[in-house]
Amino acid sequence: MIAADTSTWIAFLQGDGGDDAELLDQALEDKQVLMAPAVLTELLSDPELPTAVAISLSEVPLMEVTSGYWERAGALLAKVLSQRRKARLGDALIAQSCLDRGIPLLTRDRDFRAFSEAASLGLIVPPQAR
Repeated sequence: MIAADTSTWIAFLQGDGGDDAELLDQALEDKQVLMAPAVLTELLSDPELPTAVAISLSEVPLMEVTSGYWERAGALLAKVLSQRRKARLGDALIAQSCLDRGIPLLTRDRDFRAFSEAASLGLIVPPQAR
């Protein structure tokens, strides 16, 4: 089971190719993908997103937000920021969703490395993003 960040989903949806897009495609086929709520929100916020794509994205199983999630996400963001690393709220929410489920995050976004180092977030990073 994996989760994919918005950067990988966008590449996949645009047909950009790459190792991460191929891995996401295979994981979708195998029904081994969970959607982080913040990723779904980011993807659906695109006013140009076709309705059919929005419906398909909404059919990917969503990670549940469990008790204490918001507090854990806030503490995670604070930990990364205290290390003087770049960190955005959306990324902290995505990272915490993956940490709570114990699944790795497939991403092209290098900013997630700070979360990986701060909280042992498992990352799957394609060679082109390293």
